Amino acid sequence: MRLWFNLAPERGDPDAASEMSAGYDLVQLKNGTWSVRSVAEGETFHPVVGPVAEAEALYVRQLNLAERARQAGKGPLVLWDVGLGAAANVLTALRALVPTDRAVTVLSFDHTLEPLRFAFERREQLGYFGGFESVLETLLRDGRVRCAKTPLPLEWQVLTADFPTALATPEAEHWPPPHGILFDAFSPARNPAMWTLPLFTRLRQLTRPDRPCSLATYSRATLLRVTLLRAGWFVGVGHATGEKDETTVAANVPELIAEPLGRNWLERARRSTSAEPLTKAEYRQRPLSPESWEALNRHPQFQAV
Repeated sequence: MRLWFNLAPERGDPDAASEMSAGYDLVQLKNGTWSVRSVAEGETFHPVVGPVAEAEALYVRQLNLAERARQAGKGPLVLWDVGLGAAANVLTALRALVPTDRAVTVLSFDHTLEPLRFAFERREQLGYFGGFESVLETLLRDGRVRCAKTPLPLEWQVLTADFPTALATPEAEHWPPPHGILFDAFSPARNPAMWTLPLFTRLRQLTRPDRPCSLATYSRATLLRVTLLRAGWFVGVGHATGEKDETTVAANVPELIAEPLGRNWLERARRSTSAEPLTKAEYRQRPLSPESWEALNRHPQFQAV
């Protein structure tokens, strides 16, 4: 769940017991669950409910992964894991997909494998690696792994580079188009390069018209939701998780949005002092521009409301 560009959410640290190594701590949360903390960033991964509970609520259930994997369709289910980190998000998703017997392709992004190495060495305490130990050994050694059957038909590759830069390259057009995107980045204030209009526009362009794709992220910020809408996504209210009473889900087709944002939200966005999308990797807060307001009103999501 962290990427080379520090892809991790802005989270507070719990009271915890801690074991430090190579810039990371193993910390015990108040509910007894263990998680990983980045010493350099002062951030704990999944700090409230723990890695598995958060990933299940935010990604597995919200993106309907198991149900979508069982739907008729050729080829593997493709997931983009934007922020591999200690791999809790993607491993929780993969475990939920095992009973479906659907082949899965995962493309993970991170600037370093160190948090994953740290977590894997402490896998017994963390508890979410069970059944995937040999998969992770190969992934850490080779940067990719293929499994014909056990624990599930899987092809998994890690790309270690700057995500906004890699996304903008012509090579990105050859990445397998996703069915689902697990998006876990530091907040816009901490890491603005990961939340710009050009980035989410490019993500939208790399989805395929005949392949419904949904994206989930922990943030409910108006700035994020306006950015997604302006980038061409349909956007809805996401499930509560941890300290978040709402998250955000987006999709390239409206059918994947259970609770779409409506006109009431649009009016609130118009009054917000932090709604105008970032166009470059510099954080600032601004109300909607006339251009953005007009673009939102033209969005198909609000035409039928």
